[in-house]
Amino acid sequence: MSTSVIPAAPIATPVVTAEVRTVALLLGTAILALIVYYFIGVDEGALSVFGKSMYVHEFFHDGRHFLGFPCH
Repeated sequence: MSTSVIPAAPIATPVVTAEVRTVALLLGTAILALIVYYFIGVDEGALSVFGKSMYVHEFFHDGRHFLGFPCH
């Protein structure tokens, strides 16, 4: 009785190319930039996601004026 060894089939691993990583990085950066832009430039009054709370507005108040966003 002889035993034969059957070689295992290679496991297919997904290849993430540099282009996919670059697109993911750019998309993440764009989303983060839009969130920062919203809190610095838009979050005020009726457009606030926090209702009538002005905590976020006051936290970014000086930076808002420094960057040229009017708020009053």
